[in-house]
Amino acid sequence: MKKIFFLLTSTIVFSAQQSFAQKPDPAATEVWQPEPKIVTTSEANQTPSDAIILFDGKNLNEWLSVQDNSPAKWDVNNGVFTVKKGTGNIQTKKSFMDYQLHLEWQIPANITGTGQGRGNSGLFLASTGKGDDGYEIQILDCFENKTYVNGQVGSIYKQSIPLANASRKPGQWQTYDVIWTAPRFNDGGDLLSPARVTLIHNGVLVQNNTVLTGGTVYVGKPTYKKHGATPIKLQAHGDKSEPISFRNIWVREL
Repeated sequence: MKKIFFLLTSTIVFSAQQSFAQKPDPAATEVWQPEPKIVTTSEANQTPSDAIILFDGKNLNEWLSVQDNSPAKWDVNNGVFTVKKGTGNIQTKKSFMDYQLHLEWQIPANITGTGQGRGNSGLFLASTGKGDDGYEIQILDCFENKTYVNGQVGSIYKQSIPLANASRKPGQWQTYDVIWTAPRFNDGGDLLSPARVTLIHNGVLVQNNTVLTGGTVYVGKPTYKKHGATPIKLQAHGDKSEPISFRNIWVREL
């Protein structure tokens, strides 16, 4: 009986020791390096400390005319710049691959017209030519203004319908916050990975890591053409409605 008791006791002690030895250590899965860089934001406009300021309310020194690479000619007044008819699109001096972009825009309160002719502009996430070549997020007054849904505000123009219509009334400022992943190509120009975009319009998610099928085209199907880092472009659409305005634009390279 003593021998059996000793064996049982030994087995219990051994099992307890084994169980204690096998208990996972939380520190084994703790990672301490590399530490993420510290990024701060201001209380005034929440611009991150590591952002590249594309418009600070004073001038368009970070922008060029797409037509001839001359200084951008859009109007700057009271911390805002506005499309100037007849001067064409503008784009950034700097070129980018993947980035986070913040942009604020305003449809004039006295806007007229209907459909696509009502405050039409566009944010081209990558400008790949002098015209409207690139990858366009539509900017348009869609507050009680109907149009084709793959061309309404927040759409990847002619490609992806937004998940919601978060439009504010004309005259109110609106925001776009974008996460852009540029396409990748091999040396021969073949597509390795497509472009992807996430878009938040006025705090509402409207494009959720959307995969693009190519650059924006007005007629036909999108296709890809090899490119690397490119400027960001804003469109002067040329319609008869009042031009829209922009402010507080910054970008963080990813």
